Amino acid sequence: MLQLHFTNDTLPDNVCTDFQNLNKFSEQQFVSLTEILYQFLLEPKESEQCLRQLTEFAGENGISAGPLRALMKSVLLLPHGALKRNLTAEQVKADLLSLGLNEDKASHFSDQWRIHYPVLSRLAMGQTLMVNQLVDMEWKFGVTVGTSELQKTGNIFLQLKLVIRKGNKTENVYMELTLPQFYNFLHEMERAKACMDCFS
Repeated sequence: MLQLHFTNDTLPDNVCTDFQNLNKFSEQQFVSLTEILYQFLLEPKESEQCLRQLTEFAGENGISAGPLRALMKSVLLLPHGALKRNLTAEQVKADLLSLGLNEDKASHFSDQWRIHYPVLSRLAMGQTLMVNQLVDMEWKFGVTVGTSELQKTGNIFLQLKLVIRKGNKTENVYMELTLPQFYNFLHEMERAKACMDCFS
């Protein structure tokens, strides 16, 4: 089994074959395909434009468009996984070599990763934050009191009401946290804020 940086999953055989099939393209063809791929990663909403460019590329190079789209779908697994795991250009190159891509093509792809990674990372962060946007939050503390002989202790808890925007509508989400859970939640929120401050 391949040890890859971008995924812990076992890849289907066709994905490994698709990466090896990239070696069949000339250097210029590979550069053009890489440009199409990174343009799509930078503008993911422009999927129709990407499909049109792939169809044009297939026509210009005497290739069937269907298999080319399937190949690109396999290749996209790597940058998506690399983004999730914050991989360096060197790790991306190592994965490409492990998947059977030749040295020159792996170098070109990883160089493009190095160039585009800062923007791709910001885009991914923005998408993650916009999926469920926190609009408002209310909280109140409470105490539960045990009345039995065995349990005469009180537990402090926090009730949270989060107002989250999902698309064009908002949704109320209710949570109840113990004091230790609240402090853990607070710590995670502070870490998230610090991370966001780094990107702004």
